Amino acid sequence: MKIEQFNFAGKKAIVRVDFNVPLDENGNVTDDTRIRGALPTLKRILTDGGAVIMMSHMGKPKGKVNPKLSLSQIVKNVSEHLGVDVKFAPDCANADKEAADLKPGEALLLENLRFYPEEEGKPVGIDKADPAYDEAKKEMKERQKTFAKKLASYADCYVMDAFGTAHRKHASTAVIDEYFDKDSKMLGYLMEKEVQAVDNVLSNIKRPFTAIMGGSKVSTKIGIIENLLGKVDNLILCGGMTYTFAKAQGGNIGNSICEDDKLDVALDVIKKAKENNVNLVLGTDCIAADAFSNDANTQVCPSNNIPEGWEGLDAGPETRKAFAEAIKGAKTILWNGPAGVFEFDNFIGGSKAIADAIAEATANGAFSLIGGGDSVACINKFGMADKVSYISTGGGALLEAIEGKVLPGVAAIEA
Repeated sequence: MKIEQFNFAGKKAIVRVDFNVPLDENGNVTDDTRIRGALPTLKRILTDGGAVIMMSHMGKPKGKVNPKLSLSQIVKNVSEHLGVDVKFAPDCANADKEAADLKPGEALLLENLRFYPEEEGKPVGIDKADPAYDEAKKEMKERQKTFAKKLASYADCYVMDAFGTAHRKHASTAVIDEYFDKDSKMLGYLMEKEVQAVDNVLSNIKRPFTAIMGGSKVSTKIGIIENLLGKVDNLILCGGMTYTFAKAQGGNIGNSICEDDKLDVALDVIKKAKENNVNLVLGTDCIAADAFSNDANTQVCPSNNIPEGWEGLDAGPETRKAFAEAIKGAKTILWNGPAGVFEFDNFIGGSKAIADAIAEATANGAFSLIGGGDSVACINKFGMADKVSYISTGGGALLEAIEGKVLPGVAAIEA
């Protein structure tokens, strides 16, 4: 079933949204991108004359109630964006009355799903090495089904629109669907766009294809790097992982971040890039600092010859030119992870150079997909969200999809 074909008139729709938005110390939303991303689906249901029940997680409360992670803090934001006074159910597993009282055109937000361990379906308070773990896991899976069935009982149909959690087999993403027939469960508009964007990058590749992988660790990106080596023409590896590659090749990296146990992995990536005729672009120079601080003293030096007591915090001028050259002329572009410590204004130059090059290539007809929290934060910080083709709301889900893994939240609907 496609959301475009479904008539929500007189029906209650329970929608898995991703409202895991960042909050400041006073509980104010600092970035409402994910709320805005859900609006087309939510407004479609209300416009049709249906009622909407929104469910989401926030943070990692690990099955315990944590007021700092309560979704009650964002009710006002959702209400403003949706144009209706959103009601709130303070207990997601006991919202029968709130759901029953919901009238067409009204909206209800359930409390944080992860206040219940059944949402994630993992045994609590028992170690995996414990002989009783398997039995506890089996019992939790049954409790997860009961929890999902309860959520399903609130509504007539189910819409999965949380791409950011589509890679998790949670009660609200890949178990609840079992309690709706195939004509009453569907992907929302946001999910459809996300799936199409991934397809554009992986199945409908227009060449040259340039992928930019940033971030601090090689270990968290190795799966996707290896998968991309069989698909891309240019692969830019930047950010903190630059220094693992530099050290692997015998360089001196001072106090720069480095995964010493991944030096062989880095060398293997270099070898596989050559075997696949991939143009692997690594940083040759960097902006080094004498402290991990925005106000630190800085100097430009080779990425493989950083003085003791100094650490690389951003891509240097020559590296930025190399990045831009690899992006220029590309027809498909994927960016995940910054080129430096972009949170510090004095170390955003590398990431800004990448963003500028992507914007120029996009203006010349390239399809550009930006994914992962830090990359999205970069684009938003630079005010360039309208200069790229698509910004993904999912970090881990996007990476797993591009790695070639099946996403439970998508498979559940398509099954």
